[in-house]
Amino acid sequence: MWLKSQILLLYCIASEVWMAKRLDARRNLTKELYSLEDGGSAKWNRLKRSLYQGKSCRIRGCCTGRNDDCSFNIASRAAICYCDQFCASGPPGPIDCCADYWDTCENTVEPTRSDEPWPPPASGCYKDGRHYGEGAIIKDNCNSCKCIQSNWKCSNEVCLVRPDLIHHINSGDYGWKADNYTQFWGMTLEEGFRKRLGTLPPSHSLLNMEAIPGSSLLEEKFPEFFAATYAWPDWIHDPLDQRNCGASWAFSTASVAADRIAIHSDGQITDNLSVQNLISCDTKNQHGCGGGNIEGAWRYLKTHGVVSYACYPSFWKHSLDSPSENHCYVSSEYGKNHTNGPCPNALEDSNRLYRCASHYRISSKETDIMEEIMAKGPVQEHPESDLQLLKMIFHFPSLVIPQDLTKYLWPILSNVMSNI
Repeated sequence: MWLKSQILLLYCIASEVWMAKRLDARRNLTKELYSLEDGGSAKWNRLKRSLYQGKSCRIRGCCTGRNDDCSFNIASRAAICYCDQFCASGPPGPIDCCADYWDTCENTVEPTRSDEPWPPPASGCYKDGRHYGEGAIIKDNCNSCKCIQSNWKCSNEVCLVRPDLIHHINSGDYGWKADNYTQFWGMTLEEGFRKRLGTLPPSHSLLNMEAIPGSSLLEEKFPEFFAATYAWPDWIHDPLDQRNCGASWAFSTASVAADRIAIHSDGQITDNLSVQNLISCDTKNQHGCGGGNIEGAWRYLKTHGVVSYACYPSFWKHSLDSPSENHCYVSSEYGKNHTNGPCPNALEDSNRLYRCASHYRISSKETDIMEEIMAKGPVQEHPESDLQLLKMIFHFPSLVIPQDLTKYLWPILSNVMSNI
């Protein structure tokens, strides 16, 4: 029994010695090659140059400590280089490392190991450490990229979410910080305008409308900060989510109208107004979620009026009707204060119609806009009047333009429309 134990122990020791010699074999081979360099061998110089080309570690991944499997086989040169930390610390020195070891492995906070199959495919493209075959198509934010001859060929669309714009805003002192919203990722700027905005360019009559002059007060006469939600805490309504319905013309008009009616009535009327009433029923030169103009929306509010949000909620029966159908579920006539039938929402009894007086335009001077907001409530700006605002709007911290525009938009408001 004792003899068998001795034989087993000797066998284990011999196995350990054999493994250690095998692990050192590749280092000793390179060390011998290193001595050839001292002798001026042209063969070694060619091998050395081949080791200092390519992106071996970036493809293979980096390893901590000594890992003899963490190697890159350069088949065309019959050479091997390494991407473990031992290659730079042990003999024969740095020549044992792959060419891009210092740029790829030494600069990383924590060495990584690639999960890609090894050896890597001869053709195709890489993106974020992942291999894609020839002809593969991927999405890079809002752009489409195709792998052609081991290179990515991408479209050049302007994306709705732009990390460079977010960084630029957050690096400055603008009074607010931009956010990155995942629901906007992958959309182009044009898609954002079409699906999340939707107000059509102003008509000639709107552009030629004479502005009502303000008092032209000095800026020092105004408070440093003013918020409509503080001035009228129970009369300013929360903003509504328009989803991917390009009907900002209806959402903004109904919202501003509801706030101003509440302020003008001293809180006697505080109902939020139905956006869906405008989207589905104001169809003269309007296109619902496909876009519309604010001038027509104000005109409809004056002639027909709209019911409350509780009577006709947004996206009513959206899941029942086909997307192309734009059916109006309320009927109103000029001069009447109630609809011809009950509310679409059977849980709401009041089918009262709310109307506004004629819309008007105020001066684009900042102090005149500030005076209008403080005296009568939120105003409405035509979004197409400022391209830079349109590009930033999708990074606002509350996902929508604030109801009270004083916080973010006082410096750039222009061409403002409002109602009495």
